[in-house]
Amino acid sequence: MMDAKVISKDKIPTLLDDLIERFHVWAPMAKDDLFLFDRLVSGSEARLDVVNTKLSPKKAFFPQSEILLAFDRMRIEEPPAPEDLVLFGVRPCDAASLLVLDKVFRTSEFPNPYYSRRREATCLVGIGCNTPLQTCFCTDVGGGPFHTPGLDVLLSDLGDRYLMEFLTEKGEQLLGDTPYAENASDSDLADKERVVREAERQITPKANIEGLSERLDGLFRNPVWGFLSETCLGCGVCTYSCPTCHCFDIVDEAEGSVGKRFRIWDSCQYPLFTHHSSGHNPRPSGSARMRQRVMHKFHYLVENVGILGCVGCGRCIRNCPVSIDIRQVLNRIMDN
Repeated sequence: MMDAKVISKDKIPTLLDDLIERFHVWAPMAKDDLFLFDRLVSGSEARLDVVNTKLSPKKAFFPQSEILLAFDRMRIEEPPAPEDLVLFGVRPCDAASLLVLDKVFRTSEFPNPYYSRRREATCLVGIGCNTPLQTCFCTDVGGGPFHTPGLDVLLSDLGDRYLMEFLTEKGEQLLGDTPYAENASDSDLADKERVVREAERQITPKANIEGLSERLDGLFRNPVWGFLSETCLGCGVCTYSCPTCHCFDIVDEAEGSVGKRFRIWDSCQYPLFTHHSSGHNPRPSGSARMRQRVMHKFHYLVENVGILGCVGCGRCIRNCPVSIDIRQVLNRIMDN
């Protein structure tokens, strides 16, 4: 860790206003009756008290729909380079999710330029979770309410002020010279450690994943998948609200010689996701699709890139219309 400073909470809107003059700044904000990450117009719009937004800030790097290129006869135009972006108020689980997406989109062999350029142009200012939600289980999957991987700066709520820890040079360059903060004292650091212990105490282990990847290796044809999928509607809410899901489709829309190529989110929970033009579908049932979702996150990604595909944010639990709890799913698999 580099130097740490403290900033009064009432200075945060002013700090954000200063950043808005130089960057695109996204933060949690109220959108209709939801809280979502979106671009700020004013620092007063930011809602740093929201523990977890309805959707993660994934769309800043992997938009739900994006134009990959436009074409007109023999001329092809790529989108312009992304603007410098500050993501402010990112929770540790969402920062960890970007490390998963990095493994997918920033591989040395096949790097994705659209994702990579956005990541390189972004600074992540995170905020720890003093009061995790009942659906949070980050500690079960190797994270924590104040974990720092993926972040450039971490804010810790100390009541009337934030402790601001600079984790990378990018973070220190962004906020290290702000006139609204002062150097942290030993008392501030001690208060932060107390807050961290209390937050971790609130997350009781609910998902047993010790040896889960190895366990899944022998369950491909197990009838447990039929049992687990009985209540699933196949609506895709779990995948669309997941910060690590990255399935997509490519669509061309053209009229004559003019058109555009789009990349749009897709879901492994949809029957047409693996439907072949021949009519064959290798995952024709809900049980096969449930198996794929769990296998991908907790076995295939572990085997292929060495990282879990779940960060314990709990969005799939909160948003599921039939109350499927992924923690109970994992425990059922381990008991099988």
